[in-house]
Amino acid sequence: MAFRSPIKEARGLGAAHHGVGHWWAQRVTAIALVPLLLWFVVGVAAHSSADYAQAVAWIGSPVNAVLMILSVAVAFYHGSLGVQVILEDYVDSEGLLVTLDVLQKFVAVVFAAAGIFAVLKIAFGG
Repeated sequence: MAFRSPIKEARGLGAAHHGVGHWWAQRVTAIALVPLLLWFVVGVAAHSSADYAQAVAWIGSPVNAVLMILSVAVAFYHGSLGVQVILEDYVDSEGLLVTLDVLQKFVAVVFAAAGIFAVLKIAFGG
């Protein structure tokens, strides 16, 4: 018989023993998205009257390309974490939960890769 207090057994662990890391990842990505999305909104507003060539030149500049790639990657990762929580909360079948979670992660990776590819293609003049 172990003499451990309930707080000693529960400290840092959720029911699945991984919830704290997920919670922190959501908060960190949310905080990272604030300046990235502010940069994006200000940039789009500043170039709202620009033509296609000017918009491509803006996205193609090195700093803007890197910030755009970071925005796409962080946004899709944050969204995937959020969808995972929704699935865990509302899907009762374990098999369906695993299937949907793998599917939503696959879709997030594909869309993020497509967005990053598009920015790189613009940045490198393709």
